[in-house]
Amino acid sequence: MEIVSAVVHAIPGRREEVRAALERLAGVEIHAETADGRFIVTVEDRPDASPADTVVALHRLDGVLAAAMVYQYSDQAIGTQEDAP
Repeated sequence: MEIVSAVVHAIPGRREEVRAALERLAGVEIHAETADGRFIVTVEDRPDASPADTVVALHRLDGVLAAAMVYQYSDQAIGTQEDAP
């Protein structure tokens, strides 16, 4: 399992459009939103796309000024450490 968090900033005046686009993206959940169009989101891995693929897609959404990954969690590394002798 892999999860990342990101901040997505909408172009002024396009917050509603960006919210709708974020809500349509599989694996994306909006946790907070500001009046000036900034969104705090989490992105979970999916069978057809990694969180990194989805973060790249955030940048390409119409109406997005910027998107920045803030945090990444993966439980795959935990399994690797436990398996080490």
